Amino acid sequence: MTTFQIVLVSVFGALFFASLVGSARRLRVSKERYGWSILWGIGMILAVKPDITTDAANVLGIGRGADLVFYCGIVVMLVGFLMVYARMRRLRRDVTLLVRHIAVLEAELGTQNKERA
Repeated sequence: MTTFQIVLVSVFGALFFASLVGSARRLRVSKERYGWSILWGIGMILAVKPDITTDAANVLGIGRGADLVFYCGIVVMLVGFLMVYARMRRLRRDVTLLVRHIAVLEAELGTQNKERA
């Protein structure tokens, strides 16, 4: 095992352990924590046996395993950006509806106060 592999396995192992500890501390275990644990576990396996990515790349018609990992990373990032964008749009819509509701309530209260005076 090379020094880089040892460092990489150590980092992935610490992240894997942190994900599991985070899951154990909560009463309700989220799917997201399991997903991260699986990702870190796969990272450890691929750090120890990098030929797996080369074999998978060859099956898919990609020349190198590093290219396959790179392409998968790009796809995951694009999906993540799309999810963040969709959430931001929902939040903007919710804030707009909330501000409209508050404005209507304040307008109604303002007219009621003027009628009493």
